[in-house]
Amino acid sequence: MISISNIYVQYGDRIVLNNINLVIGQRDKVGLVGRNGAGKSTLLKLIAGTEEPQSGNITRPTHSTLAFLHQDLLLPKGKTVLEEAMSAFEEIKQMEARLEELNHILAERTDYESDSYHDLLIEIGDLSEHVHLVGGSTAEADAIKILAGLGFKQSDMNRLTDEFSGGWQMRVELAKMLLRQPDYLLLDEPTNHLDIESIIWLESFLENYPGAIIIISHDKQFLDNITKRTIEIELGKVFDYKANYTKAMEMRKERRELQQNAFDNQQKVINQKERTITRFMAKASKTTMAQSMQKQLDKMERVEIDDEDTSAMRLQFQPSPRSGQIVVEGQNVKKQYDNLLVLDGVDFKMDRGDRVAFVGQNGQGKTTLAKILVGKEPATAGDVTLGHNVMIGYYAQNQADSLDPKKTLLETMEENSPPELRPRLRNILGSFMFSGEDVDKKVFVLSGGERARLAMACLLLRPINLLILDEPTNHLDIKAKRC
Repeated sequence: MISISNIYVQYGDRIVLNNINLVIGQRDKVGLVGRNGAGKSTLLKLIAGTEEPQSGNITRPTHSTLAFLHQDLLLPKGKTVLEEAMSAFEEIKQMEARLEELNHILAERTDYESDSYHDLLIEIGDLSEHVHLVGGSTAEADAIKILAGLGFKQSDMNRLTDEFSGGWQMRVELAKMLLRQPDYLLLDEPTNHLDIESIIWLESFLENYPGAIIIISHDKQFLDNITKRTIEIELGKVFDYKANYTKAMEMRKERRELQQNAFDNQQKVINQKERTITRFMAKASKTTMAQSMQKQLDKMERVEIDDEDTSAMRLQFQPSPRSGQIVVEGQNVKKQYDNLLVLDGVDFKMDRGDRVAFVGQNGQGKTTLAKILVGKEPATAGDVTLGHNVMIGYYAQNQADSLDPKKTLLETMEENSPPELRPRLRNILGSFMFSGEDVDKKVFVLSGGERARLAMACLLLRPINLLILDEPTNHLDIKAKRC
């Protein structure tokens, strides 16, 4: 099991994790939830050992294995998709070599009753079990099966990973982790950039996963289908519920209602006693009794209500001129990359006031069509025409990655703002849940969700009457999505 003891983390004046304590069992399926910036990714980094807390410690079994899927990974270049996935078995080869070494050592040992001999047997047993689970002659077939489940076509297997976007590279890394089957699997928003079919496949795979899983996700259904335990981080504290996300939020509501009822009832008692004490203090004969009652009241253990983060994002669109009736129109649009035909003979028309969703499997051309409509990508053939007075706002999948990490939030907003809005930038940042000293933070310290909010705030600084959003809810927490 993983033991988390008195972990304290503070960034600047903000306490992220305030002396938290948790235990993660060997078969736990945990959903880690909370607002953007609450400390979810920080906790995973601490467990993975990529960051250190200011105080406290985290321990896990010596010979246990762990894998951490995070949002800032970079794959090495020069390998095909299948070759990179197969590199997962390099660790197995190392385990097999270690197992052979240990068996040689064991054959020479005669101290059968010693603790070190017992530890040696445990290590051999653990390694043997792990090699059995993930090794074997079916390695390549298993790799192809998992890659296919995550959306890769057979024709993708021999393409270089360099040719794929960050989202697709994340899938390759996820495939490697699933092939390794570590004892502890840490997943930070694994469904970002996955289509519905791949999410369903991943759910099915993780439901039967033999080890422990800790998942950060803002997909309620995904969490409900996989997790049996929910840990919420809020204002530096953790709240542990032995239930999936939906049930946990019901339990959270019940807990707060019980706290509120207990607080209200205690306040009634306190007010009544205070009135009695005031009345008795006015009478010389009852002063001693009043003092005694006051001492009892001072010693009373007061009921406290857990603090709650009630902040909410408020989208504010700048006034924009009225567009023509036809906003954008495409005729016989074709898009081809070398021998790959993505779009062929597409006709498209969008009228003022329309609400349109592009749906389909990954790789079918949704993002490509959006880029052609906004002029970010040229069509191979066909025509795309914008209507009269159309002003486009485009939020790309990787919109947050375009932000300069060295600039502060306020500097980022100033860079993207028209002059007339600059006096209002702090208020606009406040509507996106950045207040006070937050505006002076550097972009690189923000969580993925906070960067997404900042990118959206920049987008909405100018008038828009055609808004095109490509996966805008990636990284946003569940409450922010409702906005």
